[in-house]
Amino acid sequence: MAGNSSRRGAVRKSKKGPSKGTGGNNKKRLSGKGPTPKAEDRPYHAAAKKKSSSSSRGGAAKPTAKRSSRTDKRSSFSFHGEMVAGRNAVLEVLRADVPSTELIVARSIDVDDRIEESLKLALKKALPIREVHRADVEKISMNSQGIALSIKPYQYSSLDEILLRAAKPGLIVALDGVTDPRNLGAIIRSAAAFGVDGVVIPERRSAAMTAAAWKTSAGAAARMQVAQVTNLNRAIEEVQERGYFVVGLDGDSEELIGSMKVATEPIMIIVGSEGKGLHKLTREKCDLVVKIPMRSTTESLNASVATSIALYAVDEARK
Repeated sequence: MAGNSSRRGAVRKSKKGPSKGTGGNNKKRLSGKGPTPKAEDRPYHAAAKKKSSSSSRGGAAKPTAKRSSRTDKRSSFSFHGEMVAGRNAVLEVLRADVPSTELIVARSIDVDDRIEESLKLALKKALPIREVHRADVEKISMNSQGIALSIKPYQYSSLDEILLRAAKPGLIVALDGVTDPRNLGAIIRSAAAFGVDGVVIPERRSAAMTAAAWKTSAGAAARMQVAQVTNLNRAIEEVQERGYFVVGLDGDSEELIGSMKVATEPIMIIVGSEGKGLHKLTREKCDLVVKIPMRSTTESLNASVATSIALYAVDEARK
């Protein structure tokens, strides 16, 4: 029994020392480290960085959404001038050689035949191609389909330039209230075909040289002088002072275009809108008002069609 008592004593003695194998090295690790620091006091925590940036600005940081940083990066996207958006529209404008500045394409866009051809045409024209987020393209148009084209601003001529470069006898076309850019483009195309010296459009209540007008002109806009005037009635007075006869087209006139006696003189032909025709003051400024003969079942002609008929009549008279 004595041997048993000695073994028990040995066991009690061994429990008083350090744990086997540690050598007491873990003693400091077991000591407490104090309370957990606040988030803003931890150097690598987002709250600490926000506190540091706000203190450097001298004010408290404003709460922002988590995705604000990504929104800020996207906000740098900007576009200027006229934009054409949509796969069909962009492709048609590129095919028509409308002067452009940049092709904008959404990242990860689904490439179809239209996108592929648009990219090829842009590369052929050495046109810059910019990839942006899909949301940025949708800022241009919600129906952009991931692609848009920036159009160069049209370089208008002045009325003086048209008059100085005009052949003899001069022939000018002016538009009064034509608001459809496709009509404007078609008129420019007809004007180029019949040797017109220039087209005059007012700044207000009139179609401008947009991408639609460029496209409809089928390239004629690059060869035709177009002047945008502040006041059409003043422009009428100016050409009259230069020796031009001003002829208005109006369906209410009693005189037919075929009986026009001044076709061989320098003339300005003024075409009104399809619905309202010439404005009252414009009509009063005209030296002569003529109409195109039509059957009674047809009330009026499209402005571009009426212009083509009038120019043909002048061309025949001058022959």
